[in-house]
Amino acid sequence: MLTKIKAKVQLIIAGQAKIANKIGLTPNIISAIGAALALLSAAAYANGHKFLIPAVISMLLSGYCDILDGALARLYGKETPFGGFLDSLLDRYSDALIYAGVILGGLCSPMWGLAALVGSLLVSYSRARAEALSVKMETVGVAERAERIIILATTSVMEIFWIGALEVGIILLAILTNLTVIQRSSYAYKILKKRENTAN
Repeated sequence: MLTKIKAKVQLIIAGQAKIANKIGLTPNIISAIGAALALLSAAAYANGHKFLIPAVISMLLSGYCDILDGALARLYGKETPFGGFLDSLLDRYSDALIYAGVILGGLCSPMWGLAALVGSLLVSYSRARAEALSVKMETVGVAERAERIIILATTSVMEIFWIGALEVGIILLAILTNLTVIQRSSYAYKILKKRENTAN
């Protein structure tokens, strides 16, 4: 869904990628900065309601780094197999840390928090596993990473004025992420079954 919008955003930040390249930043360094920002966000969430705004700002900046590192790699020929692996790995750590922070901060029930965490990780895993079989998964499903960050950020800000808003967001994420896994599984099944039938 928002992956299409993300592609347009990447055009907008091309100038910022140019600056990053000029000052010697590499995609891997930016990925690491993004993970560090996610850790800061998680620590802020773990303190409950006291640091919700810093938590949201850190999370959004982490998401921005996830866009910038990819743009820098593509625009300046810095894409490497290890870079892609590292970026994906750090993204998963970032997701897990932020959900853990929300749970530890008592901002949602552990059950729903874990359901959202598992769903988020499986959304990414289902894409990686399918693409290893040459089944493109980008734009398939309702809760890719950009959507998840937006839902979490929006409900976190709402939590300041309405206690319980963030838990609603986590419940929504738990439902949408696992729905996305089902959508991707169904899509992969159709593509792989079609290939199998064609081969036979």
